[in-house]
Amino acid sequence: MKIAIVGSGAVGGYYGARLARAGEEVHFLLRTDYHAMRENGWRVTDHEGAWTLQPVNAHNCAETIGACDCVIIAAKSTANPVLPSLVCPLLGKDTMLLTLQNGLGNVEFHATYAGAERVLGGLAFVCINRVGPGVLEKYIPGSVRIGEFSGPRRERTNDLAARFTRAGVDCEAVDSLVAALWRKLVWNVPFNGLTIAAGGVTTDVILARPELWERAWQLMLEVRAVAAALGLEISESFLRRQIEVTYPMGAYKPSSLVDFLAGREVEVEAIWGEPLRQAQAAGVTVPQLKVLYAELKAKCPGS
Repeated sequence: MKIAIVGSGAVGGYYGARLARAGEEVHFLLRTDYHAMRENGWRVTDHEGAWTLQPVNAHNCAETIGACDCVIIAAKSTANPVLPSLVCPLLGKDTMLLTLQNGLGNVEFHATYAGAERVLGGLAFVCINRVGPGVLEKYIPGSVRIGEFSGPRRERTNDLAARFTRAGVDCEAVDSLVAALWRKLVWNVPFNGLTIAAGGVTTDVILARPELWERAWQLMLEVRAVAAALGLEISESFLRRQIEVTYPMGAYKPSSLVDFLAGREVEVEAIWGEPLRQAQAAGVTVPQLKVLYAELKAKCPGS
């Protein structure tokens, strides 16, 4: 399968490298790391130890890649306005478009220019940091869930999930992409948000401070309540599991905190704004989410 990675940062770089290592034809669209990638390839540390992918199909122009079987979008949702110009040169007659972006509204956006039939959504439940040009560190095994934008899973959904599995990724095709998106928000809303709102702290600080731990739990309950109003069931045991898996991460900086500390735009609308709007439309009261969204808007001007 010929695959293009658009957004070759931590998530895109890691899963692209995994797929390439397993024998898929993977092309990486790069900006800042282009020359480093051409020279050194990907250098990865994960549950299998340290390994390198070299040579790498590195490109700084989408047109040199050409039409692909699958385009994986791992760019931040804040980059969505410029993505059509990068993605469209990669589209052939039957190209799939898989977005591995955080928050809500991304699959709908990509459907507007690529067509709903092409679009799939994926959720990466994982902790990966890009610690240098072409250098990635993954801290927990993690998993990926893939679903169709326009309905239940299909043969192509199962095939794509199988390719991730053969690449050493815990990956499953799901029948409800919307349900998977809300399950990912259970972690992203509190931990990506509170690390910024609390002054630039890591996840271990949230777990160690009773007042932050309680805020995180209440935010989880609110996300669960909105999902329930939309007909999506999330068990309390799933919420507790999100707390449990966060302890082994240690002093982890979520992607939103990394962007905030670097002075980059934060995905405020996709991760907190759109869930809040959907809660209000469903008539669900979410006071903690409303406060957190206001805090993040104040701390992240322009986001």
